[in-house]
Amino acid sequence: MDLNTTPSTPLNASDGYRQLVQQISDTYTQGRVQAVQAVNAQLVQTYWQVGRHIVEFEQAGQVRAEYGKALIDTLAADLGLRHGKGFSRSNLIRFRQFYLAYPGLADKGATLSHQLTWSHIVELLKIDDPLERGFYEQQALRERWSVRELVRQKDSALFLRLAASQDKAGILQLAAQGQVVEQPADLLREPYVFEFLKIPEPYQVSETQLETLLCDHLQPFLLELGKGFTFVGRQYRVTINGTHHRVDLVFYHRILRCFVLIDLKLGEVQHHDIGQMNLYLGYFANEENVEGDNPPVGIILSRQKDELLVEYATYGMSSQLFVQKYQLYLPDREALRRELEETLREAGQ
Repeated sequence: MDLNTTPSTPLNASDGYRQLVQQISDTYTQGRVQAVQAVNAQLVQTYWQVGRHIVEFEQAGQVRAEYGKALIDTLAADLGLRHGKGFSRSNLIRFRQFYLAYPGLADKGATLSHQLTWSHIVELLKIDDPLERGFYEQQALRERWSVRELVRQKDSALFLRLAASQDKAGILQLAAQGQVVEQPADLLREPYVFEFLKIPEPYQVSETQLETLLCDHLQPFLLELGKGFTFVGRQYRVTINGTHHRVDLVFYHRILRCFVLIDLKLGEVQHHDIGQMNLYLGYFANEENVEGDNPPVGIILSRQKDELLVEYATYGMSSQLFVQKYQLYLPDREALRRELEETLREAGQ
């Protein structure tokens, strides 16, 4: 055999070789991800321990009251000389705050430190209210939010929007568990906030333009809708007796296993808008659903709604049809917070 003979098929063209390359690539990628997660988990645990050392030193009375305020400054100077800028005054304050906010991290740290980065935790520590902080912590874990997504949901006051329609028990459950989707009503938020479209305040858009903008910003739109939504299509055609109708936006919800139909309205919802959505629900239930699908859900999003008109127009209709408000700009956080505090005060907390 001539050892200098070139193989008829190059090595990198064979199926076995391509499989080897893929295996090595997958192993390497997975290893890097696990390494980053391990480093992050150790960093989070380390920062918590640093905070614990500071608090325990203070609580043991080893620093007199008049020197208490100088402790962080002195630590920052001394530790900075040894380890560099990682021990800045602001970082030490965060480490101390971290321990005080999560004194039981040693027990729950496996979840928190392995799934959330230090940047996530810093954003959580900026929230003073423990109920609100607990909600965003659970929701970030449940929906695997990036830091950017966490910041956006905080800015849009998601917790306050969801809590505004709850009683005391519902608010406390929301804070402890996050938003758990078990039935169609759990999908709802009021108002939905589309500030990510960045539409100038005096500018007026048409329904078609709003629909296009939402599709162009699908990722933040899905984030606003909540966990479990998969985009199916826009202007989805519904043909009945040769007449074509179109649903603005159609999604499928993976958790509830049902279609979710959304119609957009610029003004106030009218009774015929509700009747039209009910028509769409009937069509999807009979023509689009397959075995295993649950009844479809319809959501009409409008700038304004007359509660009494909605009540009468939906009388006797499917409980799967909802009319919710949306707005293009961030909500009034203080008004929502006052509403939350009033609910808790009336409940005797």
